[in-house]
Amino acid sequence: MAWSRLLAWWRLCLGLLSVLVCLAPCVNLQPSENINYNLVHSWADKLGMELFHLGDFITRRKEVQESFKDAKVVSRNGASIVDSMAKEIEMMMDLKVSAVRRIMDTAENTALSHQNDMADKMFSYYSAKEMLEPGDPVPPIPTPAPDMDKDIGEPLIYVQPKVVVLEPRPEFHNTPVNFSVSSVHVPVNVFDRAPDVIKAIQWSENLDQIFRDNYKNDPTLSWQFFGSSTGFMRQFPASKWRKDVPVDLYDCRLRSWYMEAATSPKDIVILMDGSGSMLGQRLDIAKHVVNTILDTLGTNDFVNIFTFDKEVSPVVPCFEDTLIQANLGNIRELKEGIESFKPKSIANYTAALTKAFELLEETKLSSRGAQCNQAIMIIGDGAPENNREVFELHNWRDPPYKPVRVFTYLIGKEVANWDDIRWMACENQGYYVHLSDTAEVREMVLNYIPVMARPLVLGRHDHPVIWSQVYADIEDTKLSDYLWDINQCEYQKADVLEYWQVHDRMLEPSEMHRRKYRRMKETWNQPVDSNVYQFMTTVSMPIYDRRENATRIANILGVAGTDVPINEIKKLLSPFTLGVNGYAFIVTNNGYVLFHPDFRPIFQGYILKPSYNSVDMIEVELLDDDRSARDFNPVLMTIRDSIINQSTGSKWMLVKNHFDEMKRVARIKRQYYWTAIKKTPFTLVISYPEQYGVSHMDIRADQEIHRISIKGTNLRSVFSGKRWKIHPDWLFCKHSNRTFKTPEIELLYFLERMSEPGWRWPGSRSALPPEHAAAMFCDRQLMQALVFDARVTGWFSNNTSFNSKDDKGNEFKQRFGVTVAFLATHSGLTRWHEFHSNAAEESGVGETFSQNNTRAIDEIWYKRAVDQHFVREESFVYSVPFDAGESNSEILVTASHAVFHNEGGKTAPAAVVGFQFQHSALYKLFHNITGNACAVDDKDCYILDNNGYVVISTRVHETGRFFGEVNGAIMKRLLEENVYKQVTVYDYQAVCFESKNDNNASSMLLSPLFHLLRVGKWLLHTALWYIVQLLQWAPGVSSHYADMYGDSNDTEPPPPEPHPEHHARNGNGHGKKDDDHWLRYLTLHRTRLKPCDMKRELYTLFKEKDNVVYNMTAHACERPFVVLPIPFSNLILLVIDQLCPRDGTVVLTVNPQPIDYHLSVNDSLACYKQAREFNRQRPHSCISRHANESGIKLCGKACSVYANLGLLLLCHILSRWL
Repeated sequence: MAWSRLLAWWRLCLGLLSVLVCLAPCVNLQPSENINYNLVHSWADKLGMELFHLGDFITRRKEVQESFKDAKVVSRNGASIVDSMAKEIEMMMDLKVSAVRRIMDTAENTALSHQNDMADKMFSYYSAKEMLEPGDPVPPIPTPAPDMDKDIGEPLIYVQPKVVVLEPRPEFHNTPVNFSVSSVHVPVNVFDRAPDVIKAIQWSENLDQIFRDNYKNDPTLSWQFFGSSTGFMRQFPASKWRKDVPVDLYDCRLRSWYMEAATSPKDIVILMDGSGSMLGQRLDIAKHVVNTILDTLGTNDFVNIFTFDKEVSPVVPCFEDTLIQANLGNIRELKEGIESFKPKSIANYTAALTKAFELLEETKLSSRGAQCNQAIMIIGDGAPENNREVFELHNWRDPPYKPVRVFTYLIGKEVANWDDIRWMACENQGYYVHLSDTAEVREMVLNYIPVMARPLVLGRHDHPVIWSQVYADIEDTKLSDYLWDINQCEYQKADVLEYWQVHDRMLEPSEMHRRKYRRMKETWNQPVDSNVYQFMTTVSMPIYDRRENATRIANILGVAGTDVPINEIKKLLSPFTLGVNGYAFIVTNNGYVLFHPDFRPIFQGYILKPSYNSVDMIEVELLDDDRSARDFNPVLMTIRDSIINQSTGSKWMLVKNHFDEMKRVARIKRQYYWTAIKKTPFTLVISYPEQYGVSHMDIRADQEIHRISIKGTNLRSVFSGKRWKIHPDWLFCKHSNRTFKTPEIELLYFLERMSEPGWRWPGSRSALPPEHAAAMFCDRQLMQALVFDARVTGWFSNNTSFNSKDDKGNEFKQRFGVTVAFLATHSGLTRWHEFHSNAAEESGVGETFSQNNTRAIDEIWYKRAVDQHFVREESFVYSVPFDAGESNSEILVTASHAVFHNEGGKTAPAAVVGFQFQHSALYKLFHNITGNACAVDDKDCYILDNNGYVVISTRVHETGRFFGEVNGAIMKRLLEENVYKQVTVYDYQAVCFESKNDNNASSMLLSPLFHLLRVGKWLLHTALWYIVQLLQWAPGVSSHYADMYGDSNDTEPPPPEPHPEHHARNGNGHGKKDDDHWLRYLTLHRTRLKPCDMKRELYTLFKEKDNVVYNMTAHACERPFVVLPIPFSNLILLVIDQLCPRDGTVVLTVNPQPIDYHLSVNDSLACYKQAREFNRQRPHSCISRHANESGIKLCGKACSVYANLGLLLLCHILSRWL
């Protein structure tokens, strides 16, 4: 009896418990309860199923997969692909070389035929900076007549600017151009009416015909130009010089394409006199000379700088006893070292020369450095003796050959010991220059280039073909420092204006931290694809003077060249053949990348990085080997050596691929193939994932374009409607003589041509025979795949099943706020279908999606979906923007799913389907499933993605943030329990900011930009002083804002304690010091740009199936959470017990952090890298001697330069005033 009664009670309790469990989503959990594991599991399962059914219905993924059933899957042959791509690039580059060779031949012959022409100082030419367009106002003739030019001895001549019609052309980035003539750019330090300059401008106008012929033969040509040794540059097609920079710093003779063509690679030792007499203006001129010499060097040159008094010391201590590669980073380090130099005592020329010769000899014997030309540059105000015995010992051992040239720069207006320093240059096949003013420095320093070029000119017939390192069109790296200074001025201005509005509230620690963090985020903006700069490589050749008496002076006329935009090279690589997450890149002989998907040359969205073009391939290919920073894997180093040696090979490696603003990471096994691009210093490398890159989709023979056309299929009909786009950067088809408004219009044009009888597929992308008036090319394999994909997916955009009469579709639209469904295929086609609540509403939804998501396999949602396929085939990838919580607009969730096609045991990604829906609807769904359980104070619920970012939180402002910044203690536990794995990613292209010392006066003379910065700084300080005075005169303003915005909780930092009589004295001016306390907080500490290394700690879910951690329940405060995967997704559900104490000091972040290499006080990253320098391959061309050179006696003299009188006067005034 008792037993049966007990059993009845037991059944009643179980029944009540089951009812409670069933009703749990609608019942508040009591704070005293632990987290119910089964309940949380039911939430995760229900949410996963709801989302999966939504995605399955909206995307019709099964129908999409069925659409590709007639395709076949074939193996991808990496070796064949890389060889084919390399040949295409080689063919294209051969065309550019041929064009430059024709310019070179024409220039040499034209100069020879016009050698007896007289210079016409009234000659009118198309000046890039002065020419007019029709309708532009004609500048008045200056009156009264200009003053006499003291250097030339006759009045300056005014010639009215010429008028030219310019038309924007897309192939020149919409720059207005004229294809009938060329335009001439003259640097500010060159006088265009000087006899030798205007004469060269005259005869070089005859190059216009060869420019036009070249462009007719190869319409893919970019800018063609002739850079004259006199300083001007003739450029075709004609265009106006950009005027959006404060000072025109451009001088073609300082560009890498000119320098490397005019001289073979060189080792240079610069010796700077450190005697006590080198003070004041002499020191300023000397530093300017050194900086100008450094500007003439390139990545194939090597250099070091030593100062000498009683001792010989390197300006950068860690560079002692070695020559360093003249890349942008090392040059910047040397320039900073020379800035801080101060003269001391008597100069020991003997010790300095001995040190230089010994260093050059040791470099040559050890096979380091350039192994070609060698030179010593001496900058001083006079030598006490000629040191003949030093030259006899080191440089005259094999007469008449002298292996080291000596160039001397005598500084100062009144110098007595000029003969010995001139003798050093003349007796060692060098050149002597006397400098007395900063304005003449650039022109006089550049005199060393023709001297180094003498062996080239004397050889006459050997014209080396030079390919430059990647560079940013006409930009000067000095502009980076200028733009950064302007940026800091804008920050300062914004701070002052904000303080004017909110006053002391700005000084709260939280506000100061917010402001600092916001600005640091701006510096982390490092876009890979940006249109701010046009990145180029240039092919160039030297142009020699062929006159009969040229052997007595060995004169180089200049350099001919043409640009090859990096984007044009990328188009030849056919990304379609490499597939999703596959890519190609090119490596130079120095190991630097010409381009790479992780090449990030700019920061802040528009500022070039200080050493943007010297990124080594091993700094962007990050092996997944858990090594410390710059401890590169020997396997990777071996591959690098093979690549720079232009071998052919292949290898697979485990790598870390970061993406999505460097906030996500994938660990993947990749296959690499590489081969040389013949007759260039470049090597092409391709790579694709081994897991899904070894196979790819292909069409069957009966699906080819010509066969379906024969059957009566209208090719244009498969691209009906407007809800489709193709990859804007891929080369589907091109027409050499026509441009199209959009890639889609261009595609439709070619589809019509393909339907015409007699259509033939051109065999090459680059070979454009001149006899074809309308030369065309189409990528046959890509076009076949595109047309096939368009045919089988045409139903997607025209889907009529989602209409108002469809109850299920209508329910989904209302419940989830679905805005668009989309489909992207492996051939670059994107289709979409909008979901409108009303036909007249939201007409811009599809347009918004299509504007931002046209790159198909290159979209992040596409790549992530394909990777997720190998975690769980049926799953969708969900993501929200990182700044979603900060946005005031409706947040959209993007979901994507990969569709694979299987055949014969092989599988390949065919397409990705997806949809976008409102985040508020997802939050509502989550709330409906969990009831009020996550709304009470004792529970915190999160949905996190596979990289640890918040997708759902009860606090909407946390959406998109990294969870480690929201709750670092729990994120740390998730790491410890192997829910997430931490992956360290190194950023070897980072930019840091070190304190700037403005006390050095010499830097202001190096460039006109520095004068502008000094003026700007003076204006800023003046404005700040006036604001301070205004606040002092109106104390009521301060109290008014304090009353309005003062913190009643006293959380702002305490200001300096005012004197008791402060307010009493404020009116008579004695309290100014106390009123200015805010200035200390708001005045920016000015910084300068510095290349540096950083690291990010990124996170990814463990991919192990049935991870035991998902079976663990919460256990009081020892484990105050339950974490479970959400089925069919990349998400996890995390429920936290908020009653347990939380360690708020633990914060994990994905933001970049500087890497500490534990360097000594005087060392820098450049020193650290120099000690671990990599192998490089020297250029094949080296012409450093000629038997006839000993007969040339021209070695320089004290002379003046024809310079712009206005510029000289301006520099003189500014240097005295500032």
